[in-house]
Amino acid sequence: MLERLGNKLKDIFNKIAGAIFIDKKLIDEIARELQRTLIEADVDTKIVFSLTEKIKKEAAKDIGGIEKREQLIKLLNDEIIKLLGKEKYELQLEKKKLNKIMFLGLYGSGKTTTIAKLAQYYTKRGYKSCMLGLDVHRPAAPDQLEQLGKKISVPVFINKQEKNPGKIWKEFEQKIKDYELCFIDTAGRDVLDYSLIKEIKEITDTIKPTYIILVMTADIGQAARKQVEGFKSACPVSGVIITRMDGTAKAGGALVACSETSSPVLFIGTGEHITDIESFSPTSFVSRLLGMGDLQALLEKVKSATESKGKEEKKSEFTLLDFAEEIDKMQNVGPLNKIAELIPGIGGKMPPGLLDIQQDKIKKWRHAIKSMTPDEIQNPEIIKETRITRIAKGAGVNAGDVKDLLNQFKLVKGVAGKRQIPDMEQLQKGNISGLGLSQKQLRKLAKKFKGKMF
Repeated sequence: MLERLGNKLKDIFNKIAGAIFIDKKLIDEIARELQRTLIEADVDTKIVFSLTEKIKKEAAKDIGGIEKREQLIKLLNDEIIKLLGKEKYELQLEKKKLNKIMFLGLYGSGKTTTIAKLAQYYTKRGYKSCMLGLDVHRPAAPDQLEQLGKKISVPVFINKQEKNPGKIWKEFEQKIKDYELCFIDTAGRDVLDYSLIKEIKEITDTIKPTYIILVMTADIGQAARKQVEGFKSACPVSGVIITRMDGTAKAGGALVACSETSSPVLFIGTGEHITDIESFSPTSFVSRLLGMGDLQALLEKVKSATESKGKEEKKSEFTLLDFAEEIDKMQNVGPLNKIAELIPGIGGKMPPGLLDIQQDKIKKWRHAIKSMTPDEIQNPEIIKETRITRIAKGAGVNAGDVKDLLNQFKLVKGVAGKRQIPDMEQLQKGNISGLGLSQKQLRKLAKKFKGKMF
């Protein structure tokens, strides 16, 4: 959906950029196309028409020192950003002090999974974190939180027998004081009814949370307004996290509805992977929609996926084992097509299917490395034809896949030298050899995009 929305917005901007004259007729045409695009994204019609009327009014003004074309492009860009909230909001979390973050949401919103995603997000950033389960209505909730806690190595406090959330809080209150962040899971319902509102108020009064975050799915669209207002009537909602942003036609409606109710979107969920959560910035979001990438989001994802607290850098030569570890870390960042979307100049321009091929190739490389002996991993230069055949057979891949692995390893080793990994500066410079793209493929891509990739 977001790709379709982005493409339509890009078409509008391209029409302005390519116009010979910027007159009233073109401005009206642009306004109509913008209306259709936003309404299709499930943005409230009153908001859409109010926005386009403002754009037409502002576009009619003459501003000295700037071309009409540039004026209209900037106006459109700025108004779309304002529509989504204008500013980026962040939780102000104090170190060496307990911050209690309570989560609300209806059934199916992805609340429990989102809690785990955020717990890992902040743990990777140096916060001592834990999770507390106060959902006493959904039988699987404590087990789910427990399993997620083990997966991300974050302590979980639950009592599977107790059915009073207030008593569970009292049971673990003293232990929780040893942490800087406590992510608190609460019960949901199919609908926001009296019993849920009553329970939310009681828990809020007992816990006195630092922040209260509402989790909603993007596919509810404009209905987000009613849901936000309903939860706000029960407690002071600090902000919203919107999940399922990777596959719905109503995401625009949900984002705008939150903005209109003065409920800042703090994070968005972009997939099922534990690292598929991003801090929300309207400016960066619009930049990605227009295919201009979001380098900051990319670096955050890489940092979150690859940081190892307290792990010492290896001093030995960069080996195939190190290369395998970096492949695993790259997998932790997320699918390659999502990574490519964040690289300025790349988003939406990659040839169809290319990244799927690379993703499949990386999987084969991992199998090939697992099929090698310790001596081969430490000294890949000894791997000749007979060994290649044996490794390929053991890994269930072709000999060509093993050769590709060895060639790619040589390229990466030339960059990494004795360091454990190629540094983040390479990503900032657009070096994506870590994605499994050969130099020849990179040259082809550069030629295809006429030097506009980065």
